[in-house]
Amino acid sequence: MPLDTSALNELRIDRRGEEPSSRRGVIFAIVVAILAIAAILYFFVNRPGAATVRVATATEEAGATSGGAVLNASGYVTARRQATVSSKVSGKVVEVLIEEGMPVKEGQVLARIDATMEGITAGLAQAQVNAARSALEETRVRIREAEIEYKRAARLAGERISSQSDLDRAKAQVDALRARLNSQQDELTVAQRQMSIRQQDVKETVIRAPFAGVVVSKNAQPGEMISPNSAGGGFTRTGICTIVDMASLEVEVDVNESYINRVSANQRVTAVLDAYPDWQIP
Repeated sequence: MPLDTSALNELRIDRRGEEPSSRRGVIFAIVVAILAIAAILYFFVNRPGAATVRVATATEEAGATSGGAVLNASGYVTARRQATVSSKVSGKVVEVLIEEGMPVKEGQVLARIDATMEGITAGLAQAQVNAARSALEETRVRIREAEIEYKRAARLAGERISSQSDLDRAKAQVDALRARLNSQQDELTVAQRQMSIRQQDVKETVIRAPFAGVVVSKNAQPGEMISPNSAGGGFTRTGICTIVDMASLEVEVDVNESYINRVSANQRVTAVLDAYPDWQIP
């Protein structure tokens, strides 16, 4: 029986319409692959080269002049010269002429102490000096009188009118008066020195500034007792005020012993105060 070829042909799948579409897909994939390969080659050809690094050995340690701080430390601003002004004599404060923060000059009067007793003692010493001078002048007059008597006795003894004993007595009177004169001169010197001491006590009742500066504390008020020592306990002041010489200010810094090897002589330092953070003090 002959085969019906027409029936077989009808069962065959017709692929002639699919060939062009599959071919286009293959061509698109090939083009994408070529572009990817070209991009990779372009990247490797034109990529930047490795940076050149130069190696050097440090010969110096960076110090304060290189811009970095060698050591940071905290401290205080202190005065090298400051004094608590007091009096050499004990007494009652009658006047205080200063206030805290007030600038004073050297020798300026700060306060005064009651000088009543010192004035009386100085007056007594002056009277003793005057009395010694009067006694000294009286002795000089008596010496001149005794010398006249001695000369008269000597003339009479030479004329055999008076005895030798009268002459000797006149000579002894002159010598005694001269000895008294020397003693009174010594007494006058002692009285004068005593008067100088009493006058100095009067001057010491006026308290003056020992140097120019600024009063940082006022320690006494009028009516209080003041003494160069604390014999009166808490009721007696030992100072009028405290003066600081502002020209002797310095920065005192405590450096830990772990960092003391970073400190050297003539090392440059920059100080900054908390009150003035923008002011760098060289």
